[in-house]
Amino acid sequence: MLNFLRDELKLTDDDLYENRGEISYHSLSEIANLSIPSLRYPACTPVRPAVFRDDERDVFSAIRERDVLVHHPFESFQDSVERFVREAVNDPQVLAIKITLYRAGENNPIIPMLISAAQKGKQVVCVLELKARFDEARNMYWGEMLEDAGVHVIYGVVDKKVHGKILLIIRKENESYRFYSHVSTGNYNPHTAKIYTDLSLFTADKRIGTEIIEVFNFLTGLSLKKNYQKLLVAPVNMRKRFLQLIRKEVEYQKNGETGYILAKMNSLEDGEVCEALYEASRAGVKIDLIVRGFCTLRPRVPGLSDNIRVMSVVGRFLEHSRIYYFKRGAKDPIDGKFLIGSADWMYRNLNNRIEAIVPIEDAASKQYLWQVLQMILNDQVQVWDAEPTGEYTIRKPSTADVRGVQDELARLHGCIK
Repeated sequence: MLNFLRDELKLTDDDLYENRGEISYHSLSEIANLSIPSLRYPACTPVRPAVFRDDERDVFSAIRERDVLVHHPFESFQDSVERFVREAVNDPQVLAIKITLYRAGENNPIIPMLISAAQKGKQVVCVLELKARFDEARNMYWGEMLEDAGVHVIYGVVDKKVHGKILLIIRKENESYRFYSHVSTGNYNPHTAKIYTDLSLFTADKRIGTEIIEVFNFLTGLSLKKNYQKLLVAPVNMRKRFLQLIRKEVEYQKNGETGYILAKMNSLEDGEVCEALYEASRAGVKIDLIVRGFCTLRPRVPGLSDNIRVMSVVGRFLEHSRIYYFKRGAKDPIDGKFLIGSADWMYRNLNNRIEAIVPIEDAASKQYLWQVLQMILNDQVQVWDAEPTGEYTIRKPSTADVRGVQDELARLHGCIK
């Protein structure tokens, strides 16, 4: 087996090191942290999101005015998500905070905030997933701390991993209640927010807030809701809705309009989704798939997937955001349907995990997502194209001064001077 791996990876005996214990990659951080400027990326400092730059204005009034889309690590997690929770904790009008935690990580400032909220008499619900790989022990430790403080801790769901990233704040305003929702593609983890690309949506949309309450009720066994109108929730309606959206593009194509699907995710493996994409391709629908990890769909196979392109972005940040776009016959692409959330097109995400996908309806946010997706499609530095054989070929920049998409986004936001 060792010889097989050596030959397949085109290594020599000098590249092999025997180790009698388990292999840990943490020691490599000593090399990565060496102060050798010529071998390091330029510093990328997250900026404060524009709508949250006014310290005299609370985040709730900004979110009431319009939906807010934040892009990590280019925009600050501390000045957006953490501030959102901090103001909720300190606001006497906030009655309840509900959150899902998958990878809380070490020294997470959100944990003490939740404890403080509970001590102030607010209702705090924390759904803590114990089956988060590599983080099981740490999550148990956090769970005990939260419980001791009076937080209602839910340790996942039987036979289903809670992977959705949702946060709900219930605030009393005048004589009624308003829901402030946050749906993310990434974990509530300040460390990964600096090295993963993720998207966060803040919204005061009552319809989304009401459905997020139902998701939390589903997690506690108090809801059997099936007819979500805004959210795509796995394993309730997400598979069905995604398949409907894919097949609807076929209808647009057959009716003389341009069918188009553009999706970005970590991995693509679900058989039923792949078959639906093949069917759409055969019908003439153009499909662009940005899949960072493994992909079981074969692109550009004659007669099967002629109209499908698959590409992967590899750069200094781990591509972690999931974006789904369906043109729906729109003349202006911004009028198509945009969605973000925690789920990949994998069997485990659609069937065996609790996931949440939310539509993006704010015009400026849709414009930004379209810009990001187009930057990836046109990137000539960090993108690898999948071949019909399963091999990947890296694109070749036409000039030496071309920058990759992550560098371009960092400069667009002002993170790199």
